[in-house]
Amino acid sequence: MRTLLADHPLVTHKLTLLRDASTDTATFRILTDELVTLLAYEATREIRAVPAEVTTPVGIALGARLADPKPLIVPVLRAGIGMLDGMTRLLPMASVGFVGMVRDEESLVASTYANRLPARLDGREVFVLDPMLATGGTLVTVVSMLLDRGAAAVTAVCLLAAPEGMARVEAAFPGDNVRVVTGAVDERLNDKGYIVPGLGDAGDRLFGEI
Repeated sequence: MRTLLADHPLVTHKLTLLRDASTDTATFRILTDELVTLLAYEATREIRAVPAEVTTPVGIALGARLADPKPLIVPVLRAGIGMLDGMTRLLPMASVGFVGMVRDEESLVASTYANRLPARLDGREVFVLDPMLATGGTLVTVVSMLLDRGAAAVTAVCLLAAPEGMARVEAAFPGDNVRVVTGAVDERLNDKGYIVPGLGDAGDRLFGEI
């Protein structure tokens, strides 16, 4: 696993506002959307492209186009939905799949309740959207599902990460075909598996408590 910490001043600024307990739901959604677009720029830095030639109004220009097969974006329900618009803004041609995961608050073990993924992903690059990389259990499960279907590379885009979760993902995927792009790596997890200082429950702050 490889890690990219997006330590851009705008990332830090928006993340600071997200952390603030006084930030309301509407503002939290807007900030998340903006922050994901910034993270997506870094997450797609290694996306595959092929040389391309186009005719401009005054001549021939050499450039590049995204290679086939087109990438897949996979938000992890429900909080990952709040990151989808920010990612598709940069990759409007990408397909979108979904994985629903729920964590047992006693055991901290995540289980799958929904799966809308292609049966095969041979040669495709996949971008997983999950706001919080906490214990790492959810991300390990989702990445395993994608690699088992033949994904060529998986990049997880997370607003925040904890050292414990990073270590777990790295142990599960020691190769270089899995990357984590995050806005910050925080201090630790608490006894409830929440990131400290973190920003609270991302799903609740995006969509309200249910």
